[in-house]
Amino acid sequence: MDFVKIAQDPQSSARCGIITTDHGQIETPIFMPVGTVGSVKGIYHRDLKEDIEAQIILGNTYHLYLRPGLETLKAAGGLHKFISWDRPILTDSGGFQVFSLTPIRKLTKDGCTFASHIDGSRHIFTPENNVDTQRIIGADIMMALDECCPGDADFKYAKKSLELTQSWLERYIRHFDETEPLYGHSQTVFPIVQGCVYPELRKRAVEHALSFNREGYAIGGLAVGEPTEQMYEMLELVCPLLPDDKPRYLMGVGTPANILEGIERGVDMFDCVMPTRNGRNGMLFTWNGIMNMRNKKWANDFSPLDPDGASFVDTYYTKAYLRHLFVAGEMFAAMIASEHNLAFYLDLVKKAKEHIKAGDFKAWKDVAVKKITARL
Repeated sequence: MDFVKIAQDPQSSARCGIITTDHGQIETPIFMPVGTVGSVKGIYHRDLKEDIEAQIILGNTYHLYLRPGLETLKAAGGLHKFISWDRPILTDSGGFQVFSLTPIRKLTKDGCTFASHIDGSRHIFTPENNVDTQRIIGADIMMALDECCPGDADFKYAKKSLELTQSWLERYIRHFDETEPLYGHSQTVFPIVQGCVYPELRKRAVEHALSFNREGYAIGGLAVGEPTEQMYEMLELVCPLLPDDKPRYLMGVGTPANILEGIERGVDMFDCVMPTRNGRNGMLFTWNGIMNMRNKKWANDFSPLDPDGASFVDTYYTKAYLRHLFVAGEMFAAMIASEHNLAFYLDLVKKAKEHIKAGDFKAWKDVAVKKITARL
């Protein structure tokens, strides 16, 4: 994997660049749709490529490990072939799901034992078998196994959590370097910078991660319960400490405003389930603000969903029609809303990139955040 920075905003830390993988290029800043079990919920691959213009999607190691399972994925030739997706894929380690989905888990220096949320069966993730699992999945970019520390953890817990993450990272990198990809394309691994909201721990995490000299770095453990301003403070601390010539990935974030604020602070890559999850529940993000499509106010509004939107669905369908579909309980409502929201997120980072290149990102962002956060 290779990263080239092509522009820098003169008034902020925002920058844009190009990541090159064996499955294609990714223009940053980028939002990555989440395809947890090998599908972006409710979206055809055709629409991901042609309408939403997704350059990369995510898969989730925990879910794919449990279903369809490693035997099926290996027989298929990896996740790319299994789901018929020929562009880059990033996989997380599954650590966050282990810690958030199952009440029965145990963390040790060896790894994490957990019970499947599907059938209660017992499993273990170690740094070594997590590498092997992500090799079988075949993602272009792999995330190291870590513990996602709660945002409200005290310093003692956060310190112990970081020490565990660092010991796992050392083993993860060692095993990664001792193994090879399985399907003829290269893979890279991003260490994850943890440390909760404590500057001392974040600095320690960055220093440790940099010692492995990888092609990119992830920032984890944010937007997990801490105040938003603390998240921004951690980004202002961490991003300048990471290499300028390598991509920075803020994991699991977030709202459109979070993304623009993250870009301003130097983040290149984002992912979040919010556009599809909120879309399925009737919330649309638009260039003029946020809409709840179940509200009666839209019942006789025959204007386009978003006149300034970039998606096919934005001008083809009306607010009244989409509201009708939600009230009627039609699955088509969730599909339209999800496609719109993902297209909006991709259009958001695309416009951010244009303004970074033009040198006026900061001024544009300050106006954009006020508009897109308004409640309509």
